[in-house]
Amino acid sequence: MTTFDTIYQNIIKKIMKEGIEELNERTGHKTRSLPGITFQIDLEKEGFPILTLRKNPIKSPIAEQVWFIQGEKNTDFLRKYTKMWDEFLEEDGTLTSAYGYRWRHYFERDQLGKLIELLQKDPSSRHGVVITWDPKDDGYGGTPKKNVPCPYTFTVNIIGGRLNLHNIIRSNDMMLGCPFDVFGFSLLMYILAQKLNVRPGMYTHTISNAHIYDTHYEGAKELISRTNTHENIFPKLPENIFNRAEKKDEQLVDEIYQSFSSYFKPNEPIIGLDIIK
Repeated sequence: MTTFDTIYQNIIKKIMKEGIEELNERTGHKTRSLPGITFQIDLEKEGFPILTLRKNPIKSPIAEQVWFIQGEKNTDFLRKYTKMWDEFLEEDGTLTSAYGYRWRHYFERDQLGKLIELLQKDPSSRHGVVITWDPKDDGYGGTPKKNVPCPYTFTVNIIGGRLNLHNIIRSNDMMLGCPFDVFGFSLLMYILAQKLNVRPGMYTHTISNAHIYDTHYEGAKELISRTNTHENIFPKLPENIFNRAEKKDEQLVDEIYQSFSSYFKPNEPIIGLDIIK
């Protein structure tokens, strides 16, 4: 098993054993939940965090991060690779809370661009914060939206010549959303390290509410029982990813995918892992 497989499997065990079961009124489903779950993985030493205990899509989070870097809320590029956001789209095909749009065009500044400029000028800076959540409009019964951000902020810093990213999640569906988010934001961390010409360091994932839906209980039990001999994955990513993503390079998503696919040999899928709306 990979390092991430072990970390993830232990968290699922903990939630299934110690999680508080309550009814979630919005979805109408029961969940087992725990607050304040945090884990770390050293991408340089322990490999890229891809879940191999079950088959799961990796091209989707690759396409998503490339799209985020573009700063778009129009989903034409993204929908060439995944339809996972379709249920959240507005009639004009846009996603009002698109993470990349908020990173690059919202709050009257290009947060991602400014982050890169900051760390190029001052690698020791501790001001590298990117916000996705809009406090004047998200949640609290504000403007109705089909989706509000779950990963709502992340910080980036460079320590000892290595770039670290701390991702903070208000709510994580542990059987579906968590592996997807970990893969995607770890990829973003790699891309930023590449852009800044430093080594990738520590990825930290903090979840305010880590939960498993009742419809996923059996799938969680199956995952807990699994094992494999998969080795840690150290992909050789294409060069110049950030700039190519900004230019909407049509070949980039497939090139990044190919850098993982030859190493990624997961277990069989787990039946019953359906998305809770």
